[in-house]
Amino acid sequence: MLTGLEDITVATLVMVLLAGLAAGWIDAVVGGGGLLQLPVLLMVPGITPVQALATNKLGSVFGTTTSAITYYRRIHPDLSTALPMAVVALGGSFGGAIVATLLPAEVIKPVILLALVGVAVFTAARPQLGRDSGLRYEGRRHLAVALLIGAVIGFYDGVLGPGTGTFLVISLVAILGYTFLQGSAQAKIVNLFTNLGAIAFFLPSGHILLGLGLVLGVANMVGGYLGARMAIRRGSGFIRIVFLVVVFVLIVKLGYDFVADWA
Repeated sequence: MLTGLEDITVATLVMVLLAGLAAGWIDAVVGGGGLLQLPVLLMVPGITPVQALATNKLGSVFGTTTSAITYYRRIHPDLSTALPMAVVALGGSFGGAIVATLLPAEVIKPVILLALVGVAVFTAARPQLGRDSGLRYEGRRHLAVALLIGAVIGFYDGVLGPGTGTFLVISLVAILGYTFLQGSAQAKIVNLFTNLGAIAFFLPSGHILLGLGLVLGVANMVGGYLGARMAIRRGSGFIRIVFLVVVFVLIVKLGYDFVADWA
């Protein structure tokens, strides 16, 4: 049964569609679209937080699939790195989703907040970062570092989630040496698998509202396609600017949550 649409008003449905469109665009460029999409889902009458989180993952997987295909057709990302990294990230995401039921998110938020501040300062202080490709590792060492990044960020996506795509992009750029455009292209493939890992946990448990998730998915697909096309056309400099804006919003959002948790 396509659940989630029974009691939703036209106004709320329009908000969900607009949020899905915008989130798909943001995710396609630098990640972090869930910051917009998830709060709107929580406005749906009768939805629980875990249903909102699970439905958000279903909607997002349509957007990440679309943007990943768009990037692949035009940028041809390094699949020998992206695919193994994605498989490891899928396992990490599934494991993280299990741990999320045992570990309070409040324990992790301060660490993530500090990490984001560091990422913002590091990126802002290095304007040439991600403009030119200069891979820092070769062969097995390159793959080993990529797998470690995939496992850690995949696990984080399962446990908490906000900014997963953003962390993937900056890791691929700052640690492995890809340009922002190449990093975004590879991040979409990895992020697709982390979403699938979370869905593999949430779907059998019945938390996903299929009707609402599919509607959200259509909006995400459109946003993901438009975002990927714009990122490809405008290049790494444009992605860097959007990246810094999204990181700033993430810092404000997680900072607010941290203060609210301790208030």
